[in-house]
Amino acid sequence: MISKIKEKHLWNVADTMTTMRMAASVFLLFLPLEDILFLVIYTFAGLTDVLDGYIARKTGKASEFGARLDSISDLLFYSVLLIRLFPMLYQTLPGEIWYVVVAVIFVRLTAYITAAVKYHRFASLHTWMNKLTGALVFLLPYVLLVSSGVEYCWSVCMVAFAASAEELAIHLLRTDYLVDRKSFLQKK
Repeated sequence: MISKIKEKHLWNVADTMTTMRMAASVFLLFLPLEDILFLVIYTFAGLTDVLDGYIARKTGKASEFGARLDSISDLLFYSVLLIRLFPMLYQTLPGEIWYVVVAVIFVRLTAYITAAVKYHRFASLHTWMNKLTGALVFLLPYVLLVSSGVEYCWSVCMVAFAASAEELAIHLLRTDYLVDRKSFLQKK
């Protein structure tokens, strides 16, 4: 009888970068927002987010483990960002925007739950819309240095809602799980 043996994942540079982003995210919890060190570490975390996947693909080390680690790291990074920025944003942004934020979170959680039920795993897709949302959210602390960010935050919310809805639609209507699916329209 022939059995399938799962290949053991070998730790690599991309995994190390992703883990460094996780450590940087935790460190951000303890720095004042207005401190230059906050922005330096924040920028470092953002750069590792961009580079880890690129390095993994270019070195042939892209893996399901790495993609999951990246998704968990993204979740940690954006959770820390939310924890740190929420008090300031709550005081600055109009009340109506919070209804949209709740809608985005609801659709995103629905997508995660749908994927968990359908694929029996945590599944977060790396679509173009999710990448755009991540980039826009990442820029938020820099925008807040020069303005109240109200108009910018409305734009981010609209893109985030579209990205969350696209991911939910993919999980609902597609039969296969591809972590690197770039859009709903992608055939394979």
